[in-house]
Amino acid sequence: MLTRENMLNGAFVRAHETLLPAHMRWDAEKIRASMYSTLEERPTGAPVWVFAYGSLMWNPALAIEEMQRARLKGWQRSFCIRLISGRATPDVPGRMLSLDEGGVTEGMAFRLPESTLINELEMVWTREMITGLYRPVWADVSLGNGEEIQALAFVSDRLHPHYEQDNLTETVATRIASARGDIGTNADYVWKLQATLGAWGIRDDYVSELALALQGTLGNDKFHQ
Repeated sequence: MLTRENMLNGAFVRAHETLLPAHMRWDAEKIRASMYSTLEERPTGAPVWVFAYGSLMWNPALAIEEMQRARLKGWQRSFCIRLISGRATPDVPGRMLSLDEGGVTEGMAFRLPESTLINELEMVWTREMITGLYRPVWADVSLGNGEEIQALAFVSDRLHPHYEQDNLTETVATRIASARGDIGTNADYVWKLQATLGAWGIRDDYVSELALALQGTLGNDKFHQ
């Protein structure tokens, strides 16, 4: 399981060195370069918020000064990234969650402390960008208190070779249903995502439809709330 401790002590990176070939991993220098390049576009004088839409919602592993419900405009959840490690293998790939263009996503926003901002962002970047699968952007977000901000969001890089254009529910459910890896099944991620959204009173029709399709594929005995 990903924890703050194994992010800080390097265990997370070492695990990926074992799981993935070198050409698929970003080294620390490339990860930091992406982070600093993105920070150059930081809104002037504004605190840094990170938009959470998947596992960051239930396992942020970050120091957080403020947390709010949030709505991201112009992006929607999509299992559109080919997954080959963790909850899948190269021989039986699954699908990883991302944000693709269009729609609206309900999630959470975390405000990071300015005093340790670089340390926290380095953990976020290492977690999200160790394989360069995402594209970090500053996106328009509405907070639960009505405030309009720009937050960091990690969205699909459509030019990445692991980006999958076919994100139809039937296709994705079939891939996810058969995938498992060192940390568990791909389907368990979907169950956890659905449960977390439900706990926050968030409805995402795409996730609900996918969970229902998985339930039908795997059978009721495999369905977890």
